[in-house]
Amino acid sequence: MSSKYQALKQECFEANIALNDLGLVIYTFGNVSAVDRNNGVFAIKPSGVPYEKLKPEDIVILDYDNTIIEGEMRPSSDTKTHAYLYKNWEHIGGIAHTHATYSVAWAQAQMDIPVFGTTHADHLTADIPCAEPMRDDLIAGNYEHNTGIQIIDCFNERGLSSEEVEMVLLGNHGPFAWGKDAAKAVYNSKVLETVAQMAYLTLQINPKAPRLKDALIKKHYERKHGKNAYYGQ
Repeated sequence: MSSKYQALKQECFEANIALNDLGLVIYTFGNVSAVDRNNGVFAIKPSGVPYEKLKPEDIVILDYDNTIIEGEMRPSSDTKTHAYLYKNWEHIGGIAHTHATYSVAWAQAQMDIPVFGTTHADHLTADIPCAEPMRDDLIAGNYEHNTGIQIIDCFNERGLSSEEVEMVLLGNHGPFAWGKDAAKAVYNSKVLETVAQMAYLTLQINPKAPRLKDALIKKHYERKHGKNAYYGQ
């Protein structure tokens, strides 16, 4: 029987396969979701299903309160984090979570990723934030739901816009990224991992490497995202 959410499931499925193809996940770790704002639901990968066995019909559909609307399998263990972000950030259309090596390494070091070069500045003008490790009371509570709180608290405390900074590291955990749709969330996950690797190598070559000049940060970001943007790869 066909599903009214077939297109949403297909979008989510393709994004999850891309996450694996890009080498951003380990075994079944990691997930991507895609939202349908008109119907107030989102689609997410089922928990524990190997990517090579994943099928579009396996994708689970839920509302923002984590009620399963359609699907036979248990949704990803990170589902409550996705639901919280969709409920609170109405502009995002897709979310990705990975355990990619360099991104996780920076998260485990509890360090922001500085803007060292133009690759970083092509995508955002801020350092990639690393939220502080979760408080004990939040760990003891509704952990995955509270991970969403941890992300939004980080952005609020730092005065960051989730429309301009579409990625975050969670201290001792790993990265989340989002975007206008699931494909953009995957794209941002790959950018985050690449920038994390570049920043790591930069500090290996020169531990005192300076942050990119403000003029170059502004130039590279605005030529791609400003009102008179003209650059594209």
